Amino acid sequence: MTMTIGSTPAPNANVLTDKPSKTQVDYQSFLRLLVAEMKNQDPTNPMDSTQYVAQLASFSQVEQSVQINTKLDQLLQASSLSQAGALIGRTVASADGTLSGKVAEVRIMSDGIVAVLDNGESVVMGPGVVIKPGEA
Repeated sequence: MTMTIGSTPAPNANVLTDKPSKTQVDYQSFLRLLVAEMKNQDPTNPMDSTQYVAQLASFSQVEQSVQINTKLDQLLQASSLSQAGALIGRTVASADGTLSGKVAEVRIMSDGIVAVLDNGESVVMGPGVVIKPGEA
């Protein structure tokens, strides 16, 4: 019994890599922007310290939101893997009733979880699919 993950990520999935996203701003980028802003400000009208604090607080909130979203994505991925693993050995029947069999392996693809039956057929897990305990 094997469980494989398909190579095609979900359309909305965030792929975790070491390379930062072009739209994601990190602390270093923020500090460079802040220093550039301070260098280029009008000396007769310097930046108000309350504006600086407000910008820093806003950036902190955005950074926390990004971290929370990353953790939620990881949690959802772990949940999907757990659900997929629980299908192995069970008997499934397709929504239209044309395919039925014992699940030999599971694949996680962009369109959802795909159960590969012991006869080689594939069933996309979705509404209407019947899952029964495996036969002893």
